[in-house]
Amino acid sequence: MTYRIGVSGWSYASWRGDFYPEGLVQRRELEHVASRLTAVEVNGTFYSLQRPSTFERWAEQTPPDFSFALKGSRYVTHLLKLVGVETALANFFASGVLLLGERLGPIVWQLPATSPYDPDVLGHFLALLPRTTQEAARLAARHDDRLGPDRAVTETTVDRPIRHALEVRHPSFTHADYAAQLRDLDVAGVWTDAPKPWPVLDLPSSSIAYARLHGHTRLYASRYSDRSLDAWAERCRGWHEDGRDVHVYFDNDSEGHAPHDAERLLERLRPT
Repeated sequence: MTYRIGVSGWSYASWRGDFYPEGLVQRRELEHVASRLTAVEVNGTFYSLQRPSTFERWAEQTPPDFSFALKGSRYVTHLLKLVGVETALANFFASGVLLLGERLGPIVWQLPATSPYDPDVLGHFLALLPRTTQEAARLAARHDDRLGPDRAVTETTVDRPIRHALEVRHPSFTHADYAAQLRDLDVAGVWTDAPKPWPVLDLPSSSIAYARLHGHTRLYASRYSDRSLDAWAERCRGWHEDGRDVHVYFDNDSEGHAPHDAERLLERLRPT
């Protein structure tokens, strides 16, 4: 069991000259993040399909024990709304995801606040998700022409587990059936911390625990207090004692607090 504490994205101008030292070239920012934290959540995979060369570069810039949590495609979650997504999923996993190898962490799927709980739609979607890299490679082989031969990665040399997490924002997900469905399908329910009225769910449904901290009082902006981070550290230790790998990603990035808060939480979790 490990603590994966990091930030959601790393390319922010407000971090330069602060978390990033003056003079650090932009192409070395990920390397700097990896020297200070243990994981990162990738935003780019949410907005568009990346290239294999991008995943290769990320792997080259980070140590083997660093973890990349990837945000699943918004085309799947926001446009298709989880229906008829087989080809879109194939394209996502063929885009180069498998090139991260041992650095590949969970895939987090974020549903919009307008999407209510539909157990049938959700169950079908979650059952489609690959649970190992070999399953992901077989799914990737079904990609369409959006990915030409030079852009598709459909093979892997190792077979490793792939974990999935789901962030929901509609109040109907507080239904008890949702928690049971996550447990049955071994999917982590994301703890979402934000000032918006999104449901806060602590669902021990998977071998991982996953939290996204968007800013407790101001969305994407507010700094976490020492008292708040003490409480988060205690929560993380509890998840760890339950036998779960712990993933916490700070998304309060607009004023530059995210990397510092992640470091402060990680320091609280280091062995004394």
